[in-house]
Amino acid sequence: MKLSKRIVMSMGVAAGMGLAALAAPQSALAEWKPKKPIDFVVMAGKGGGADKAVRAMQAIIAKHKLAPVPVNPINKPGGSGAVALVHLKDKGDDHTIMFTLNSFYTTPMRQPSLGVDIEKFTPIMRMAEDTFCLWVNSDMKDINNVDDFVKAAKAKGKGWIMAGTGKASEDNLLTDFLNTTYGLEMKYVPYKGGGKVAKELAGKNADSTVNNPSEQLGFFQAGNTKPLACFTPERLSLFKDAPTFKELGQDMVYFMQRTVVGSPGMSADVQAYYHDLFKKVFDSAEWQEYRNKRALQGDPISGQALMDYWKRERDIHKTMLKKMGAIE
Repeated sequence: MKLSKRIVMSMGVAAGMGLAALAAPQSALAEWKPKKPIDFVVMAGKGGGADKAVRAMQAIIAKHKLAPVPVNPINKPGGSGAVALVHLKDKGDDHTIMFTLNSFYTTPMRQPSLGVDIEKFTPIMRMAEDTFCLWVNSDMKDINNVDDFVKAAKAKGKGWIMAGTGKASEDNLLTDFLNTTYGLEMKYVPYKGGGKVAKELAGKNADSTVNNPSEQLGFFQAGNTKPLACFTPERLSLFKDAPTFKELGQDMVYFMQRTVVGSPGMSADVQAYYHDLFKKVFDSAEWQEYRNKRALQGDPISGQALMDYWKRERDIHKTMLKKMGAIE
C-alpha cells in the first residue's frame, strides 16, 4: 500500500497547518441547554484511545461543572464502528453525541448497506489527532528496530500475528502498509478496542501492534512493550529513541481523528451549545495536559472547516481502501 507523497502528506495537513481552527457555529451564548443526561457514544470498546479520551473529557466537564446534566460515556464497538454510526443516525437526538475514529470514514464505505452518509452528521469539534507507533513485546530481545522486526516477521511468515481493532480499520490499513512495503505476510487479527489489543501484546498473545501511545503507555512504562518506529512527521517526545518511518525512508504519516460529532439534523442552537462546551474542554489545563502526556496533536476544528476536513480525509481513506482491496 505505497501511497504517493501528496496523499501521505495530506493526512497530516491538519496537524501541521491548524486548519481554520475555529470556523465554528457562531453563537458564544447558545440559547439551548440540555434537559436530560447526555449520551457520549464511543465507537470503540473500553480501554482504547477513544474511550480514555471520552472519560477524560467527562471528568473535566464534571470537575468544572461545564454542563447542567451528567455526561455518560456509552461504548458501542461493534462492526468496526457500524453499531455506533447507525445508532447516531437512527436514534440520535439533541442529547446524543459521538466520539469518532477514522472508521467514521472507512466503515460507511465498506458497508454501504448501513446507509450512513458522514455529511449528514453535525460537526462539533475535533479535539485532537492521535498518533500511531509500531510496537512489540519487550521480551523480544532480538527486535530493537524496524530492520529486526522485518527479519523476524519474514521468518515467521503468516504465523506472525498483528493485533488490531476492526476489519479495514486504521490498524488494518497500517498493517497492510507494512506488509506491502516490507514484503511481509503478517496475519491481522482484529479485537474490540485498542485496550484489548494492547493487552494481547503485553500478554504475548500477539507479535506486534500499531497501537496509539495512550493505549500502550501503561505497558510501556511498566517495561512490557517497546515502540520501534512511529507514523508521525517528527519523533514523539514520549519515545525519543523511536524514529519516524519517514526517517527510515518510508514517507508514511498517519493520524486518527478524535472528534466530537452530533446527530443528523441538529439545530444551530444545539450545535452551538456543544461547540461552546467542548471549546471550554479543549482550553482547559487538564485537556492540554492529557494531550501532552499521550502524544495527541492537532488544533481544534469545528463548523464547516471540520466538515471539509471530513471530506478530505474520506477521499484519502477511499484511496487507501481501494489499494488494499477492501472496496472497489
